[in-house]
Amino acid sequence: MAILDKLQTGGSVLSNLNGGQATIPNFKDSKLHNTYSINGEPNVPKKPSPSELDLNGAVPSNNYRANAPEGRSF
Repeated sequence: MAILDKLQTGGSVLSNLNGGQATIPNFKDSKLHNTYSINGEPNVPKKPSPSELDLNGAVPSNNYRANAPEGRSF
């Protein structure tokens, strides 16, 4: 009996889906996923601080294209 068969018939304490397919939320329309990680809007109490890595579309000074190994082109 394959592992998947065992999981689907007997279940597992480590999986609440028992080998089933999880539904994936549609994050495309989520304002939280769209803006919070960059600028903290909307304000969500007790959540991690927004990323400090966002450059607002600017190219970093140490980007790979400007520092590629000799002979590399893009």
